[in-house]
Amino acid sequence: VQLQASGGGLVQTGGSLRLSCAASGNILRINAMGWYRAAPGKQRELVAAANSGGSAAYADSVKGRFTISKDDAKNTVYLEMNNLKPEDTDVYWCNLLIDVFIGSGHREESYWGQGTQVTVSS
Repeated sequence: VQLQASGGGLVQTGGSLRLSCAASGNILRINAMGWYRAAPGKQRELVAAANSGGSAAYADSVKGRFTISKDDAKNTVYLEMNNLKPEDTDVYWCNLLIDVFIGSGHREESYWGQGTQVTVSS
């Protein structure tokens, strides 16, 4: 299984970006998902997460501005980011818990996408 993250970039304060995290491989289903962020050399912060039941949780700093979602048909997870602020500038990573086919069965595994840079100018 491989994850491909995309959608980062440079945006002005108040702008919007949508990050994508596309999974490919022997995937049965995406069970849970999360988006993290961190400046280089710093500990990653959980920004948004959602489980298979659809319940989502957000860091206080992004509540009301960020939305995590999933397209099962595309095996892709999104982070919609609105009203961006300079303090949102960071590298963002996706982390997915995926049921993968293993032989005749399946097993849940954790996967990380590559980081994608988000820069918000003031």
